[in-house]
Amino acid sequence: MSDEAVPRGQAMTDAQSGRWEEVLAALAGMLPTGAACVVVDGAGDHAAQVADRLAHALSSDGRLCTRLTGGTSPPSDDTWHADRSPGAVTLADGPRLRARPPATGWDVVVWLSCRPTGHSPNVGGERDADIVIDLRDETWPVIRHVARRLAGHSRWYITESRAFFATRAATWDTKFGDDMPAYTAAVDEAGIPVGAAVIDVGCGTGRALPALRSAVGPTGVVIGLDLTPQMLAVAKAGGRAQHAALLVGDARHLPLGDASVHTVFTAGLVNHLPHIGEGLAELARVARPGGRLVIFHPSGRAALAARHGRTLDPDEPLARKRLGPLLAGAGWHLDGYDDAPHRFLALATRR
Repeated sequence: MSDEAVPRGQAMTDAQSGRWEEVLAALAGMLPTGAACVVVDGAGDHAAQVADRLAHALSSDGRLCTRLTGGTSPPSDDTWHADRSPGAVTLADGPRLRARPPATGWDVVVWLSCRPTGHSPNVGGERDADIVIDLRDETWPVIRHVARRLAGHSRWYITESRAFFATRAATWDTKFGDDMPAYTAAVDEAGIPVGAAVIDVGCGTGRALPALRSAVGPTGVVIGLDLTPQMLAVAKAGGRAQHAALLVGDARHLPLGDASVHTVFTAGLVNHLPHIGEGLAELARVARPGGRLVIFHPSGRAALAARHGRTLDPDEPLARKRLGPLLAGAGWHLDGYDDAPHRFLALATRR
C-alpha cells in the first residue's frame, strides 16, 4: 500500500501500512456479497481518502465498484441510479451524499471517528452507522463497531481489540499507574470473602490483581484474563503474576465452567464489548448464585468525558438508566451505583 492510503499522506512504517491493509481488507470482506450501496462519512476530508482506498481494495478483489465523491452535488432523484449488477458496489463519501441515499437506502454506512474510545457508539454522526473506525491515530486505524448482520459472530472483535491495546501496552502503567489506590478501594468495597475464587476479566496489565489477592488471601483463587498478550506480558514483567494465574482469553467466551467463581471484577471492559448484554450474560454464567460483579473505572463518567473533550452521553451503557436493565436481562441485580468524579463503581449480585 502506498502512503496515499493514510489521511494527510504522512509516511508510515511497515507495521502501520500493514494495519491499514488489514482494516481495508476487513471492510471489503464485511460488505454484502450482492449489489450494495455504501457511504463513508466522518473525520472531515479523511472520508474521501478512505473511500478511495476501499474502492481500490474492492477492485483488487474483482468486485465492480462505482465511485461517487462527496465533492460533487448530491444526485437528483432522476439521476441517482446505483449499480445493481450482481456483486457491484456503489461507493460514496461525505455528509452531503449520505443525506441523499438512493431510493433503496444505504446498505452500509461507515463512520470514521476521531472521538475517544469508550463512548457510546450511538452519538453524533455514528448514530446510524453500521461500521465505526477509530481514526484518532491516523496511522493505526481500528474497527470499533460492526453491525451484527455484517460481522456474523463478531470475528473482527479479537483482531481489532488486540490491534488497539497491543500498541498501548508498554506505556499503559506509565499513563495510569497512579490509579492503584482507587483499585484497592473498589475491591475493598466489593466485600469479597477470604478464600473466594475471583476473575479479573480484561485485567490489562494487572493493576487490580494485588488488591484481589489481598482480599481472598492465600487460600483464594485469583485469575487475570485479557485478550491481548502484550498486556499480560507487561503484567508479568511488573511482578503481578505472583498474585494470579494469567490467561489469554476472550471475555465473551470465558474458559471457565458454569458457576465457578464468586466474584467477577471488570475495569474498563463493558464499553469495549461488541454486544454488551451478551457479554454481561457470559460474566453471569461463570458466577455462582449470590456472587458479585464489580464494574469499575478509576474516573467517573463525567470526568472521563471532560478529559477527552466530549459531552457525556446520557444513553451510554454505563448510565444508570441503561445499566440496570442490561444487568437484569443478563441475570444480575444492580445493588450499588456510584458515579463520582474520582471513580465509577457499580456492584451487582448474581440472581
